[in-house]
Amino acid sequence: MSAQKTAAPRHNPKVTKALRRFAISISVLNVFGYSVLGFEQPWTWPLIALATGYTLEIVLEVLGARAEGRAPRFLGGGAKGVMEFLLPAHITSLAVNMLSYVNDLVWVMVFGVIVAVGTKWVLRAPVKGRLRHFMNPSNFGIAVILVLFPWASIAPPYQFTEYIDGGFDWLVPAIIITLGTMLNAKLTERMWLILAWVGGFALQAIVRGLLFDTSIPAGLAMMTGVAFVLFTNYMITDPGTTPSSKWGQIAFGGSVAAMYGVLTAMSIAYGLFFATALVCGIRGAFLWTADVVSKKRAEEALALAAVTQVVAQAEAACACPEGACACPVPATAETAVCACPEGACACPVPVTAETETEKIPVAA
Repeated sequence: MSAQKTAAPRHNPKVTKALRRFAISISVLNVFGYSVLGFEQPWTWPLIALATGYTLEIVLEVLGARAEGRAPRFLGGGAKGVMEFLLPAHITSLAVNMLSYVNDLVWVMVFGVIVAVGTKWVLRAPVKGRLRHFMNPSNFGIAVILVLFPWASIAPPYQFTEYIDGGFDWLVPAIIITLGTMLNAKLTERMWLILAWVGGFALQAIVRGLLFDTSIPAGLAMMTGVAFVLFTNYMITDPGTTPSSKWGQIAFGGSVAAMYGVLTAMSIAYGLFFATALVCGIRGAFLWTADVVSKKRAEEALALAAVTQVVAQAEAACACPEGACACPVPATAETAVCACPEGACACPVPVTAETETEKIPVAA
């Protein structure tokens, strides 16, 4: 019986640290949300969401490890290894519950968590030789809920500041911006994406105002809400489903903003979530296309190299050793006979007056 392959680390240390900070931030926000801010979902739902996400993540990892002939990634690191393995599921589960509102039907929220966690095993694309998920999990789970259950909605933005006033309602977004900026600048390194997204969002609000006579101040005012700040710092910047390069980040953030503008102009609600899902899908299709093209070019290069090698070998086999002869030189009384070693080359026989030329009749 062959030993199982050791599983590669799921994330590099920097990403793991970022996920840990994300998990702590969203956990603290949920605690304050249910105790102080005014979250409207039942307080038991985050616990149900976490139990669902943890269970599904572990089950899928065990099945995936068995199919790939490796050890599950949550083994070998003790309690810390298990906790770090479950960080993505922790973030995804709390985000789906916190940002969606499904009345009192808890099974719909559970369904959203299952979709969000499961999509990481279904919607994958090749990135640097490895299959990685390209769809933002929690965003996709919420988008699927909104599509399949039209009566559902996102959590009301006022729940983040419902029970605080007297100027303290500005304190929540200020804290989120400060902590989120530090996190994304130092760990996820997604500041170019944030700048492109925020700049693109402001631009699309102005363009919609000029083209469709909508209120530009109202479009820009959305950027001051807690929901927008949360989305900007903790949703769209997901390091696992966004590009790492500078121009890739700019293209991604700008594309989400442009897609949001188009959807909003078409009177489609919840454009933030649908725009992100669509852009992630387009990126996934691009990654698959790039992989197919790269493999095709590699095959063509190998075929060309093989042909070149065969031709080079043939030329080497038909090359007379230097100084062995100087073909084709006609043999006369004054010159020595040009004799190449047998099998070394096939020197053409020069045509002379004595050489008989075969005449081939040509039909008139």
